[in-house]
Amino acid sequence: MKVLHLDANHDVLAEMLEAAGFQNHHDYNSPKEDILKTIANYDGLIVRSRFPIDEPFLKAAKNLKFIGRVGAGLENIDLEVAQRLNIACYNAPEGNRNAVGEHALGMLLSLFNHMNRADQQVRNGIWLREENRGLELEGKTVGLIGYGNMGKSFARKLSGFDCAVIFHDLKDGLSDENARQVSLKELQEKSDVLSLHTPQTPLTMNMVDKEFIAAFKKPFYLINTARGKSVVTADLVEALESKKILGAGLDVLEYEKSSFTSLFDTDMPLAFKKLLKMDNIILSPHVAGWTVESKFKLAEVIAIKIIKNHKP
Repeated sequence: MKVLHLDANHDVLAEMLEAAGFQNHHDYNSPKEDILKTIANYDGLIVRSRFPIDEPFLKAAKNLKFIGRVGAGLENIDLEVAQRLNIACYNAPEGNRNAVGEHALGMLLSLFNHMNRADQQVRNGIWLREENRGLELEGKTVGLIGYGNMGKSFARKLSGFDCAVIFHDLKDGLSDENARQVSLKELQEKSDVLSLHTPQTPLTMNMVDKEFIAAFKKPFYLINTARGKSVVTADLVEALESKKILGAGLDVLEYEKSSFTSLFDTDMPLAFKKLLKMDNIILSPHVAGWTVESKFKLAEVIAIKIIKNHKP
């Protein structure tokens, strides 16, 4: 069974597949048009986010039995077509959930304690103590939207901070020892912090907009380690200017390309330019799940799922 790897990953993935009897082929550079000519030769495909796996690509892959995406989301694969063609699709949210939970916590603590702003001030000879007086998580309410692998990981990290953790999810019955499930209305009434842990779907696209923000009873902090297109940047900036949102930690941005590899190829909208100048914003380049440890775990999880479900 031949497997084509379109993106470089931890060596453990290819090693485990080879040990199980799969044949690995690697092509990290050829354009999509060239790969379309040969994809029918392969039984399996390993991807990250190099290009969309769309309907024409899937139809050309006449012998494809599975796709493994070394990451948490599957939005770059046309899942409806894949299902119709009996192509199994695997992702690995188990592999980077801990990394995402830690990153979200780091962003939140940095916002509460003005870490980035204070660091820059001291480097520039400015010593302001009262202006950088921080907040404590103890006694606050952190609201999560989405309680899958990532949301649960963040909730576990918060369990030692003596704060209340609540969440809203479309699935019922998910409450556990770390967080309590509530309605969206209750979450918006009680939260001091909102953290997003949702996949990119039609329901989550542009979810955090002006109306959504206005429904919160209290000013709040926003953490987004999920998908950039869930937040309308112009409405976020307006809320930051009015202090309805007190600060934001953004690992993902509305203007990201589908490959997650470039943001500044085109002229940025005014809202994003304003965002870049704000000192109560922490930005990172879509790396919440991008640790040394998660690189290994993501690859290992995909290999395990493929080997369990497919025999060479």
